[in-house]
Amino acid sequence: MATVLVPAPTTTSTPPPAGRRDRPRPLTLVFAVLVMLASLVPFYWLINTSLKTGAELSSGTLFPTAPSLQNYAEVLQDGEFLTALRNSVIVGVVTTSLALLLASFAAYALARLKLPRKGLILGAVLSVTTFPVIAIAAPMFKIWSDLGIYDTLLGLIVPKLTFALPMAIFVLTSFFREIPFELEESALIDGATPFQAFRKVILPLAVPGIATTAILVFISVWNEFLLAVTLTSTPDARTVPVAIAFFSGTNEFDQPIGTISAASVIVTLPLLLLVLIFQKRIVAGLTTGAIKG
Repeated sequence: MATVLVPAPTTTSTPPPAGRRDRPRPLTLVFAVLVMLASLVPFYWLINTSLKTGAELSSGTLFPTAPSLQNYAEVLQDGEFLTALRNSVIVGVVTTSLALLLASFAAYALARLKLPRKGLILGAVLSVTTFPVIAIAAPMFKIWSDLGIYDTLLGLIVPKLTFALPMAIFVLTSFFREIPFELEESALIDGATPFQAFRKVILPLAVPGIATTAILVFISVWNEFLLAVTLTSTPDARTVPVAIAFFSGTNEFDQPIGTISAASVIVTLPLLLLVLIFQKRIVAGLTTGAIKG
């Protein structure tokens, strides 16, 4: 008598709904809210102080009783602050542009070309970012004075570019590694030169990474203080962080807390908006290539 083998019933688990899978856990949500509040409270306090005047500046109230834009008006009418704002824009744009230009070639070589010990080279480049700026500030002051570029915008662009390049190279290298090699090989087979493949294939595909790198470099250059205060001595070459540090009151006993807060809000708000708008690309730029070597 033949026996019939009946297959055992298979149990299938129903996947959870898509909305339920993406829902964060309560502890994670609470932690994220706490981190967000801890990050935004100082900026709110800065705005709160900038809207106060007179004796109210020394009070610790959460809301100004009589909000006023007087501090902002004084800052925007200050010629030295406007000059510093112009200098920061020039130094930031020029340094970012040069960093992107030089870093794109270096990152392409590290990501796409067959070079020996590329990891060692990239590590040596990144080691520049760990070097303490204070250790070279005094020697640079002497060298810049001898060269005649002390207290000039050129004297600020060169050292800022030196410290901005490693970060730009690192981020762009991660993006270039993620671009499929087949696209570049197809261009080379069709008769394109390596430079044409780089310019017409790699660069257009790496636009998100280039934009992310530009934002990160610009923010770093915009906020830099130590080199800016060491290599400048007059308002004609000072950048915004240094100009704010040199704010003075109407007399020697007056502390310009309100104008300093207003100026800080003016120079911080554009950077904050950039980060909020491009936060996903910034995170992608820092994490891309973390898994793949």
